[in-house]
Amino acid sequence: QVHLSESGGGSVQTGGSLRLSCAISGISFHTYCMGWYRQRPGNQREGIAVVKKWGGPQYADSVRGRFTASRDVDMNTLSLEMTGLKPEDTATYYCAVDYRDSVCDPAGVARFKNSGQGTAVTVSS
Repeated sequence: QVHLSESGGGSVQTGGSLRLSCAISGISFHTYCMGWYRQRPGNQREGIAVVKKWGGPQYADSVRGRFTASRDVDMNTLSLEMTGLKPEDTATYYCAVDYRDSVCDPAGVARFKNSGQGTAVTVSS
């Protein structure tokens, strides 16, 4: 059974940094795409970063250059380092995994089949 659990959210001021972590169990890391999506109140999910099965990360335009996604196969974790945070980054952030190659891109993360409970990030101006 796939299980994901995020941590690391919080409140920061504009320009600040946060690191989100996601503990993952129940999968083989190299058979699943992994990523992060976020959801602002009243908005749809926005896929922001994907880590491909055997490749590096890719990012949505909204976070490229500011966010870095990485995975640690030994520790079974997925991380998201966020720098240069802006008020528009305020959202609940979710880690997610999916075995389907057809959705393995930054936007596709919003359609991943398995995700955690989310962790809230608030950026104040």
